[in-house]
Amino acid sequence: MKFDVHQVNHIGGRKYNQDRVGYSYTNDALLLVLADGMGGHLHGEIAAQIAINTFMRAFSRLEQGVVQEPEVFLRATMRAGHDAIIDYAREQQLGGSPGTTCVAALVQDGQIWFGHAGDSRFYLLRKDAVATVTHDHSVVRQWADWGIITEAEMKTHPDRNKITNCLGGVEDIFYVEVAPSIKLHDNDTLLLCSDGFWSPLADGELGRLSSAPSLQDALCELVDVALLREGRGADNTTAVAVRLGVSEQEHLTDIPVCMVLDERSTSN
Repeated sequence: MKFDVHQVNHIGGRKYNQDRVGYSYTNDALLLVLADGMGGHLHGEIAAQIAINTFMRAFSRLEQGVVQEPEVFLRATMRAGHDAIIDYAREQQLGGSPGTTCVAALVQDGQIWFGHAGDSRFYLLRKDAVATVTHDHSVVRQWADWGIITEAEMKTHPDRNKITNCLGGVEDIFYVEVAPSIKLHDNDTLLLCSDGFWSPLADGELGRLSSAPSLQDALCELVDVALLREGRGADNTTAVAVRLGVSEQEHLTDIPVCMVLDERSTSN
């Protein structure tokens, strides 16, 4: 498979870095996954790491290097991550369960499948524009859908960080939203990011990633812009972006390759 991929992470103005991100690939499939641990719960960073690890392990066990049922894979793996977080909290007697958002995307057979829980987002960027974006599972998203607040007010509302769905957290308040597959075009760019990344940025700024001469430089520049706009209160700011196309580097491997970003670094 031919692609160019880059990950970025910055702790922002927070004491702890609770974002986690990674990708994995075979010759015929590519998986991207990002999780944003919830600061309002115990050990959000552990919940996020469990979510990432669950996806990496599931992908590493693929037979013949492809996912047989992509939608089932995304739903079942995210559910397995949720269950693993709940089990961890019980085993460690935490007195509560940590929580995390999660968004995952799978590229295979010229198509993209993506699923999520919470407000970490998947974007499909095409021709300098946002072609598709996930629908946040959050309080402010619901209010905007109902016409109570505007799209612009969502980004500054004091309740903008309150989500309505996550892995872990409350055991029976969890679901996975998986979108129908989308046929990919040459030079499409896929972006997965936490709310610390997308919230301070406009769609037009994100869209320009699709034609940037250097995807890595453009991604790092957007992190810098997001951090500058949020100032001292900046959240953990994390993203993984991949550009797919015949002109990109060929990635060949005999076994599944897993690349999880060290959260102590700022890019790779």
